[in-house]
Amino acid sequence: MTQPVGNTQRLQDLHQRGQQSPWLDNLRRGWITSGELDNWVASGIRGLTSNPAIFQKAIEGSEDYDPQFRQLIKDGIAVKQAYWDLVTSDIRGALKALAPVYQASNGIDGFVSVEVDPALARDTDRTTTDARSLHELINAPNLMVKIPGTVEGLPSIRTMIGEGRSINVTLIFSVSRYVEVMESYLAGLEDALASGLTDLSNIASVASFFISRTDTEVDRRLQEIGSEEALRLRGKAAVAQAQVAYQHFLNTFSGPRWQALSDKGAQVQRPLWASTSTKNPEYPDTLYVDELIGPNTVNTMPDNTIEAFMATGSVARTIDADPAAAQATLDSLAQIGIDLENVALVLEEEGVASFVKSFDELIASLTSKADSLM
Repeated sequence: MTQPVGNTQRLQDLHQRGQQSPWLDNLRRGWITSGELDNWVASGIRGLTSNPAIFQKAIEGSEDYDPQFRQLIKDGIAVKQAYWDLVTSDIRGALKALAPVYQASNGIDGFVSVEVDPALARDTDRTTTDARSLHELINAPNLMVKIPGTVEGLPSIRTMIGEGRSINVTLIFSVSRYVEVMESYLAGLEDALASGLTDLSNIASVASFFISRTDTEVDRRLQEIGSEEALRLRGKAAVAQAQVAYQHFLNTFSGPRWQALSDKGAQVQRPLWASTSTKNPEYPDTLYVDELIGPNTVNTMPDNTIEAFMATGSVARTIDADPAAAQATLDSLAQIGIDLENVALVLEEEGVASFVKSFDELIASLTSKADSLM
């Protein structure tokens, strides 16, 4: 049984002093069976996220899933359904490990996220049906189903929130789309009230704003421009955009409209910083943790980033330390020709395609394995 490496007090401080919830962006069967996931929770992890790429790596990279998969195929279960059985088994194990956090936090933390079929990202109706089915199949209060924050996903988000279901909105790359996501959440809560739900306290949601991929794409464009000013702005876009997004969060979850929902027990839809491992080795390992700490936020990190933070990270309120400077950075990027809306569109397409590719490759791999068992 492996113990997390590093100063676990730093992880505890992130929540207690930084008022940010650290979640784990990874899952594998061996962590559940060995108790390692329990160790992560004891160290201060307060939630968990998964995606098709994570499950591809876990299932293809381990023999831990083979006994269950062999039995499913022997029982005549189709390969794609067998995949979902493997996934839901892991999700249920993680839900059990995080349940004490959910209970102790009164439903604020302790969530485990599972994503709808990524091929449905452009299909509103099928995304809605898939999200509802996952909620009903797994049936746990600390489950969040992930719906992509695409234009087509927005109505699904509103519908699911209106039905009282907890949702993780994923693949958000722009401030403008983030504003639309928050509107879908508020409208969903209002729908829930209109339908007769009088207590909104059991509905939770996070808005997953992707970080490092933005810098990767913006830095590439800055390198192409090549001016001194452009090169000076490398590594600054993602943090600045998230810090500006946080100002929109503060504005949205205040005032009369929000107060009316809060009076009925509604929780804020917390911004969740996703894709927070640095892709550029020239940047500090903890860049996208240290610079994005603040109240009512979540940071979901792969295990290596968590361990880097426990080793060298710093806990200070940084998310709104200088909003004017963050906006000035975005203005400077615009002035030299960086179109962040276009960046977001490119990254959204790449993100959806990447998850679809992981899903398809894993199904193909499982199909080959099933054929060998026949």
